[in-house]
Amino acid sequence: MDAATEHAWRQLGGNPDLAAAISYEHVDGVLPARLPVRELARATVGVCSLAAAELLAQRTGKARPRVRLHEGAVATAFVSERHIRMDGREPTVFAPLSRFWRTADGWVRTHANYPHHRERLLRALDVPDGPDVVERVEAEMPRRSALDVQETVYAAGGLAVAVTDQPLAALPLVETRDTGTSGRKLAEADLPVEGVRVLDLTRVIAGPVATRTLGLLGADVLRIDAPGLPEDDLWDTGFGKRSALVDLPLDNDLLDHADVVVTGYRPGALDRFGLSADALLARRPGLVVAQLNAWGWTGPWADRRGFDSLVQAGSGIAAAESDGDRPGVLPAQALDHGTGYLLAGAVLRALTDGGGRHVRLSLAGTASWLLHDLEPADVGGVTRYAVEDWVETISSPYGELRHVRPPVHYDGCPRTWSAPPTRRGEAHPEWNSQ
Repeated sequence: MDAATEHAWRQLGGNPDLAAAISYEHVDGVLPARLPVRELARATVGVCSLAAAELLAQRTGKARPRVRLHEGAVATAFVSERHIRMDGREPTVFAPLSRFWRTADGWVRTHANYPHHRERLLRALDVPDGPDVVERVEAEMPRRSALDVQETVYAAGGLAVAVTDQPLAALPLVETRDTGTSGRKLAEADLPVEGVRVLDLTRVIAGPVATRTLGLLGADVLRIDAPGLPEDDLWDTGFGKRSALVDLPLDNDLLDHADVVVTGYRPGALDRFGLSADALLARRPGLVVAQLNAWGWTGPWADRRGFDSLVQAGSGIAAAESDGDRPGVLPAQALDHGTGYLLAGAVLRALTDGGGRHVRLSLAGTASWLLHDLEPADVGGVTRYAVEDWVETISSPYGELRHVRPPVHYDGCPRTWSAPPTRRGEAHPEWNSQ
């Protein structure tokens, strides 16, 4: 039995005896790092796949299908954003101002992929924009301490985190609260979440990875974005869902007929719109509410914005992966992807147990798991691995789209999504069926 897989499955509330049913086809050298990233990656996809197989068996009345995963598929999916091409064009994974900077006393990591975060960063540093902006920021950083940059940028609404060599304190991987009320009874179906209505209020990578996985497995996933909020990741994470642009608050009909609500905004950001977990569950106790955030659900940083790269910097991961001169990074945005598959697995397990559940995960919780609980595993024999085995090219509304196939697998699992990503905002904010 894989120790990481067993631990993750227990955290999802699964029957411990079932964890041994997951097997892996191992590949040499995938996701190389000082920390056990490959163990994290295969365990998160493994437990998500097992949760899907378990729910499918319940809905069909048949034996649970076998779960066997290929590490090549997992490793490729964990860097899916690097393999995306649209008519040969590749998206920008990190903008020029999203990087490590040397300060007067150490290092700081910034995130400025979005225009509003870029503008706030420059304003906080009192650096004018222009063609030489990178050089200007690089010259400004050594005049400040890492902590000063972090707090000044945060106060301006931007994103910067001082690199620390102190490992993050232990945090829970999954937090679960049952309501004691059953959700809608699911009819017999050929896919685990066929007919399940999922309201997707997430952005960037982790949450969208969870909801695109539920879309792969048959759910009617409706992603909601604010009309004026930019987003550029739909080539990769828009599979398996429809996209609508809606100003909050949401129409009551959407909430009254949803089976699952997934949120990925910082704590409190949606509360004034009646979308806190408590408000949603008071309205419909049988609902599954699945939430994720960056920094965990308690403590002084719980309400701060964050991204995978920033949590790596602030958790001790960047220091652990350092080459001795500069901070290092994981070989993938593994906190994002891993948390996404865990979140999807938590939703699947909630539906298997009958609904009425509130689950919470965070990138910091996954970082804590990586730092404190995971150990490198001796995988034994290995097989051939080529990225192209897990990449395909299809036609889409955007053009010719090269993308990575999903790593989630059980016997009979869809090989890929039933349709390409739709254009942003082209769907009506309504369910396909009531």
